[in-house]
Amino acid sequence: MLIMFLKNAIRLSATFLYGATGEIVIEKGGHLNLGIPGVMSIGAAAGCLTEYALVTSIGNSSPALLILLPLLVTILAGVLMGLLYCFLTVTLRANQNVVGLAMTTFGIGLAGYLVNNESDIYIIGSVGSVFNNMFNVPQDANGFVQVFFSHGILVYLAVIIAIAAQIVLSKTRLGLNLRAVGENPATADAAGINVTKYKYISTCVGCAISAIGGLFCIMDYMGGNWGDGYTLEGFGWLSLALVIFTMWRPSLAILGSIIFAGLYTFSNFAGIAAYQKDFVNILPYAVTIVILILTSIFDKKKKVQPPAALGVPYFREER
Repeated sequence: MLIMFLKNAIRLSATFLYGATGEIVIEKGGHLNLGIPGVMSIGAAAGCLTEYALVTSIGNSSPALLILLPLLVTILAGVLMGLLYCFLTVTLRANQNVVGLAMTTFGIGLAGYLVNNESDIYIIGSVGSVFNNMFNVPQDANGFVQVFFSHGILVYLAVIIAIAAQIVLSKTRLGLNLRAVGENPATADAAGINVTKYKYISTCVGCAISAIGGLFCIMDYMGGNWGDGYTLEGFGWLSLALVIFTMWRPSLAILGSIIFAGLYTFSNFAGIAAYQKDFVNILPYAVTIVILILTSIFDKKKKVQPPAALGVPYFREER
């Protein structure tokens, strides 16, 4: 039972890790994008519909193509959502919170319409194994191997992206410039950093990463079954909460995502009654609130606080 619980937690954690890593990259540039649930939904819909088109045309004859093409389309969908967000908030100077919430509503609604409009979309379930079985682990393998080496390729890709994001943000000049934009865009601008370019690029990259989380959730964790779409929306909000929980560090998001996934799936393995599951599922949110309160009260270190200019619009003319 414990092995199954840990396997399921690590598998689900990739959804949160993609969403949180993407949002951290965005927020390091000073943007608060509450549209992540919508971005993940659009990314999932784009990838699933591409998968459906491939399966109906070529079947399961090319596993690599069945993974790579939907993944690329998902990334493209995430980039387009990022461009939309930046066009509204950077170019047109719209309120970031309003735009983010509008994108969530728009993304969830459009994704649901596109997928539900395709009556045979559940055919993608037939290729779910292409995503969720990277290694053929024997049933009698020891617990360590089963827990850590029995997942699909996108689980390991999530960890790689999180580690890469941590290195770029903390060890490279590119990351230093981006953090400068998020802390004080006026000073960064005066130092010759193109604030607009960094905001556009970081937001598009972050949305692309988050969109992969949506594709993973449907094609791997849910086995190709779209369901009602609300599960993915909830995972998107949990990803936003995870950003605060991990104090804007992609490396900590790896562990944090496993904790969140474990808390979320705990009710499925603890024999909890159905009417109590909703209460148990809010534990990740409750833990995030507690962490936020504790860090605000007891730790004033800048490294555990959000970027100083997070959510604050920057207009060069008003510098």
